Amino acid sequence: MRKAAGHQTIPEWLADHLKGFMDLEQRKLGAREEVELVYIKSLTDAELINRFVLTPFFEMNELKSFEDYLASFPGTTKTDKAEQAKESVLKGFVSITVKDSTYLFEAIKVEASSISEATSEAIVQGPKDAFNENIYTNLNLVRRRYKSDKLKAEMSVIGNMSQTVVAVLYDEDRVDSEVLDELKKRLSNVSIDILQSAGELEKELAGRHFRLFPTTMVTERPDRVVFNLSEGKVAILIDGTGFSIILPSIFNDFFTAMDDKIQLPMVGWFLKGIRYIGLLLTVTLPAFYIAVTSYNPEILKIQIALLIAGSRATVPYPSFMEVILMLLMMEFLTEASLRLPKAIGPTATTVGGLILGQAATQAGLVADVMIILVSAVAISNFVIPLNMMGFTVRVIKYGFILLATLLGLLGVVVGLVGLVMYACGLRSFGKPYLRGFALDYMSKKRREV
Repeated sequence: MRKAAGHQTIPEWLADHLKGFMDLEQRKLGAREEVELVYIKSLTDAELINRFVLTPFFEMNELKSFEDYLASFPGTTKTDKAEQAKESVLKGFVSITVKDSTYLFEAIKVEASSISEATSEAIVQGPKDAFNENIYTNLNLVRRRYKSDKLKAEMSVIGNMSQTVVAVLYDEDRVDSEVLDELKKRLSNVSIDILQSAGELEKELAGRHFRLFPTTMVTERPDRVVFNLSEGKVAILIDGTGFSIILPSIFNDFFTAMDDKIQLPMVGWFLKGIRYIGLLLTVTLPAFYIAVTSYNPEILKIQIALLIAGSRATVPYPSFMEVILMLLMMEFLTEASLRLPKAIGPTATTVGGLILGQAATQAGLVADVMIILVSAVAISNFVIPLNMMGFTVRVIKYGFILLATLLGLLGVVVGLVGLVMYACGLRSFGKPYLRGFALDYMSKKRREV
């Protein structure tokens, strides 16, 4: 047998470098032991090995026929490099050495959950299925909906240790070439050891710059990916996670639900308008409460001002402390509902919230109006369809609270103006973040011509 790595053959080299792997399997076949297999049992499918390697070997009389069979089998590659053989064995390949030749037979065992309903982006109508952890299943879900020869998928590997397979999907006729080139450039510069989630790759692609808003969408819905591919955007599928990345993404994308397209146009616009009103409420309502109770009560009708003042008569601290206290309680309940088991989570948080709110008002620690305000903020926060934007809004409202505490109503106005100015300067892979609110006069003129 030819020595492929110094004085060692490839099977010997693999056995030496994978020493300590309790699930490493080495097996010699034939009377003269001319065929040697090396693989990791926990990463390979035993059924595939038995059916397509062991059975054909014992059925074929000649070693040459078996070698020709291996060379022609789809997914099998021939190599003379020990390092390549080791990397493949660690991915789930079987190293099959026949005389002087080594073949890498793909027998990867895929352990992934079955296709289930989307849980983080539920809709009323439309497809219910969501991605799972297998990249090829996810690719199947996309191609089944996008039957075009223009849909391209480019595979690459990211992660020095994890060796995670990543697929870049785009429609070659509709994609913006500048965006695609920029994405490939950033992917080539990604240098991390472990890649396990879409969020990790999203942060690497966005760079280390400070950002308030997400500039790429992370979604679990195949129909959202397909819709955005048809709009000329790029999608990234990642092996091992049920979420994909869509880019470039503008502000308006985060307030679009997939069943907006199914509804009548008027209903779709109304629902999207409700989401923007929810955004405005959840960001400004706590700050507005502080401003009108501590600085500018004159902007309210006298009856409302007296109502709020009477409600706060027993509260022993300033309004900003009351707001922060109750919002933090709401954050604790939200986090608890995420971490608790599904069987008891909703019940525990609902009952806890009711008891907490009732006890706080009866003890005179918070105003009755404050309970209504916190409930309105919590509900309006959850009307945003994509969680990435929802989490961002949860944080931004505390900045408004700080401004209102320092400057009153003027602080709320300064915060809104500053937030709009910041979003105007934001770019997603070179595309303006607020493009959805701008009129494209040049395109309109070109259409008219």
